[in-house]
Amino acid sequence: MPFKIFIRFKVALLSIDIIFKVVITPDTEDGGYTVSCPALPGCHSEGESMEVALENIKDAIEGCVAVLNERAHRRQGSKVVEVSV
Repeated sequence: MPFKIFIRFKVALLSIDIIFKVVITPDTEDGGYTVSCPALPGCHSEGESMEVALENIKDAIEGCVAVLNERAHRRQGSKVVEVSV
């Protein structure tokens, strides 16, 4: 069962919450937990406890989103717009 992670992003003076579902799996070989965010391919983390793994994936998600935003702004002729669903 996926966990829901709440990430707060600040844009200018606004603050928005985005919910990401993550999958956390016990690491039977090394102990601890691995965790990934299916909505962001390649976004993974780990931790010695479930709590640490969940905190670590928050940092990983923030980093992945920052990289994606930076790449979008650098593309020639691209324009970033916001949509809500």
